[in-house]
Amino acid sequence: MDTTGQWLETNTFHHAQFSDIGNLVRRKKDQGQSISLCIPTLNEAATIAMVVAQMRSELQERHLLLDEIAVIDSGSVDGTLELAATAGADVYRAADILPEMGHYSGKGENLWKAVYQLKGDIIVFVDGDISNIHPRFVTGLVGPLLHRPEIGYVKSFYDRPLGSDEADRVFGGGRVTEILIRPLFSLYFPELTALIQPLAGEYAVRREILEQLAFPVGYGVETAHLIDAYALGGLGVFAQTDMEERRHRSRTNQELGKTSFAVLQVIGRRLRARGILLEAPQGKGGLRQFRQQGRCNHQEVSHLIEHERPPMQEMPAYRQMWGRGRQGGLLSTGSIAYVNEPMTATCGT
Repeated sequence: MDTTGQWLETNTFHHAQFSDIGNLVRRKKDQGQSISLCIPTLNEAATIAMVVAQMRSELQERHLLLDEIAVIDSGSVDGTLELAATAGADVYRAADILPEMGHYSGKGENLWKAVYQLKGDIIVFVDGDISNIHPRFVTGLVGPLLHRPEIGYVKSFYDRPLGSDEADRVFGGGRVTEILIRPLFSLYFPELTALIQPLAGEYAVRREILEQLAFPVGYGVETAHLIDAYALGGLGVFAQTDMEERRHRSRTNQELGKTSFAVLQVIGRRLRARGILLEAPQGKGGLRQFRQQGRCNHQEVSHLIEHERPPMQEMPAYRQMWGRGRQGGLLSTGSIAYVNEPMTATCGT
């Protein structure tokens, strides 16, 4: 059996294996761990109150698994923060965290700021647009971390029904994963193809890993994390958990094209850093897309620059807050940082 096949057998789980929340709480206490939930948001008023209320009721009030629930927001204008606060979350505007570092708009920026703001030894990231939210989106991710100390980064995977018809059910990865990420991983990082949904927005990570990773500020963050954590710890640092089903709003092809453009920039930098490419893609001309209006096709050009934040352990404010003695973690071999290129405008076992 090859390395990937063995990993799939030993490091692929089902959320039901961790349904005993009391057991997880005991393990957390015995190990002296704290767990934070981060929900990155931008205009999620339709679902955020339900997401927060469900997590707070089951995982803070009924069971003390989560030590904090925080919403990190990119600048919502639809009342997302107010609804989240009323439901019981700690709410933060990303622009107000580390203000001396400036602010970018994007999901990765929210996650990077969360590593600084939140206190957990384990940080769980859950998107705010899940309409069938359930405690399994946390318990299924922290379970492998609390049972297997060698695991440091747990991704989710799930079915994504887009309609009421069985034909509308989407298994495996989404459009960007199957058309872009999986082919590129197959060429350059073949072991990472064992991850069923590498771009899934629900995952849990030990702090000592997160603080060593660079954070692209946009939608390239998940891809960058997988490549960089793999470089530091190999495939064995990862696990994945079957969440069965996740319901959320579907993105348009135009939106996914922009996501793909950001991801390509991130992958290009990492291939150049490894000497695989002589020059990273620059994207100086921007992303050109067409939008049909009546019988006319209008060209739109988006100048998207996927800036990257440095590993948090390089930030003086972070080192002062956490101390410099955080050595000997799972990935203590040193961080990987990428400088922005100059640019112009499965089944559980």
